[in-house]
Amino acid sequence: MMATEAQEGKILTHEMQGRRRWLAFMVLCLGAIMIVLDSTIVNVALPSIRTDLGFSETSLAWVVNAYMLTFGGFLLLGGRLGDLFGHRRVFLVSITVFTLASLACGMATTQWFLIAARGLQGLGGAVVNAVVLSLMMNLFPEPGERAKAMGIFGFVCSGGGSLGAVLGGLLTNAFDWHFIFLVNLPVGAAVFALTWKLLPASHGRAETGSLDVGGAVTVTVSLMLAVFAIVNGNQAGWTSARTLGLLAVAAALLGLFLFIESRVRSPLVPLGIFRSRNVSTANIAGILWAAAMFAWFFLSALYLQLVLGYNPLRVGLAFLPANLIMAAFSLGLSARLVGRFGLRIPLAAGLAAAAVGLLLFARAPANGTFIADVLPSMLLLGLGAGIAFNPLLLAAMSDSAPEESGLASGLVNTSFMMGGALGLAVLASLAASRTGSLIASGAAPLDALNGGYHIAFLTGAVFAALAAVLGGALLRETAGSGPGHAGTAPGRTEAVAGSIH
Repeated sequence: MMATEAQEGKILTHEMQGRRRWLAFMVLCLGAIMIVLDSTIVNVALPSIRTDLGFSETSLAWVVNAYMLTFGGFLLLGGRLGDLFGHRRVFLVSITVFTLASLACGMATTQWFLIAARGLQGLGGAVVNAVVLSLMMNLFPEPGERAKAMGIFGFVCSGGGSLGAVLGGLLTNAFDWHFIFLVNLPVGAAVFALTWKLLPASHGRAETGSLDVGGAVTVTVSLMLAVFAIVNGNQAGWTSARTLGLLAVAAALLGLFLFIESRVRSPLVPLGIFRSRNVSTANIAGILWAAAMFAWFFLSALYLQLVLGYNPLRVGLAFLPANLIMAAFSLGLSARLVGRFGLRIPLAAGLAAAAVGLLLFARAPANGTFIADVLPSMLLLGLGAGIAFNPLLLAAMSDSAPEESGLASGLVNTSFMMGGALGLAVLASLAASRTGSLIASGAAPLDALNGGYHIAFLTGAVFAALAAVLGGALLRETAGSGPGHAGTAPGRTEAVAGSIH
C-alpha cells in the first residue's frame, strides 16, 4: 500500500535519528541554497552577459524573466508532483534537471540558447523549492525541532542571497560570466549523491490523485506571452497588432486556466481559496512588491556598472548590506516584530521603507558616490524587505486549513515570481523608452541612461507604496498573529521567505 504524507514522515523519522537526520537536513539546505544563490548571482553578471552575447537593454531582461516565469509557473505543479510520485524521487530528478541546465547556461554562446537554458533552470529550481520543504517537514515532525530547523533554513537561504551577490562578482571579475553557472555542477552532484545516500526512498499517492497539466500549461504560457508582449512593446509598438494580439491570447489563456480550475477534479489552484480576504490581499500585495523588488535587483546592478562604472566585484559588494539585513531578519527578528505588533504594522512599515529606498535610487545622479547615493537606498531596501516578507507570508497562510498550507505558501510564492517577471518587463521597457526619448532630445548618453533608470525606480516606488497601503488597510489580524502572540507559524514561513530571497 502507498504511504500517505503523514506515514511518509513517520517512516523518515523512524529510519533517521539524531545526527543522520540533521546531516540530511543540511544536504537539503545545500540544495535549496543553490537555487536561491542562482537568483542573485546572475544579477551581478548581467552587464557582462549583455556585452558578450549582444543583448539589448530590454531583451537582457529575458535572462532573468525566463528563469522567473518557469520557476513561478511550476511551483504549484512541483508540489503536486512530489505528493503523487514521492518527494525524494522528485527532488532527485529536479536537482538533476537544474544541474544539467546550469551546464547548458555555462556553455551558452548565443542569446536564445542561454534564455532556453535559463527557462529549464527555472523549471528544475521550482520543483526543488516546492518539495524541499515537504521533505524537511517530514524529517522534523516535532514542533520544537521543526521550528528550529525552519529558522536555520530561512537564515541559510537568506545568506545565499548575500553569497550570490559576492560570488557572482568574484567569479565574473576573476574569470568570466560562464562560471556563475558552472559553479553549480559540483554542488548539484554532491547534493544528488548525498540525498540518495542519506534519505530513504518514499512512495507517493499517484493512484489517488491526478495531475492538473492543463492548468499548469495554460497559466505559464499565458504569463510568458504577456511578458513577451510587454518586453517587446517599445520595438513593436504598444498599439501594434502583434502586441495587442499577444496580450489578447494571454488573456484568453488565463481565462481558460480559470475555467479549467473550476472544472477539474484536482485543480492546481482551488479557486475557493481566494474567498479569504487575507489570502487575496497578501497575493496582490506580493505581486506589487515583487514588481518593485526585482526591478531594484536588475536595474540597480545596471546603474552601478554602466553609470557609476563599478566592476562586477564592487557591484556584488554593494548589494551585501541589503542582503545581510534581510538574512538577519530571516533568522527571527521579523517573526518577533509580528509577535509584538501583528501583521499589518510590520508589513506596511517594511514596504514603506522599501518605497523610500527606491525613491532615493530615483534621484541618484550619474556621478553618484556609494556612501551618499547607494548605501542609504540599499539599507532601506534591505530593512524593508526583511521586515515585510514574514507578515506577507503569514497573511497568505493565516486563513488556510492545515491541509491547504502548502497550497497557500506555494500560491504566494507563485504570485511573487510572476509579479516580479511582469513588473521587471514593464519597468525595463519604461527605462528604455525614457532613455530613447532623452537621447532624441539631445541629452548625453550617460545622463539619458540614468534618466531611464530614474523613471523605473520611481515606478517601482509607487508599486511598493501601493502594496504598503493595501496591506495596512485590508489585512485583518487573526488568532495568534496580533500583538502579544508570537505563535509558531513564523518559524515555518521563515523558510519560505528564505527561498524568496
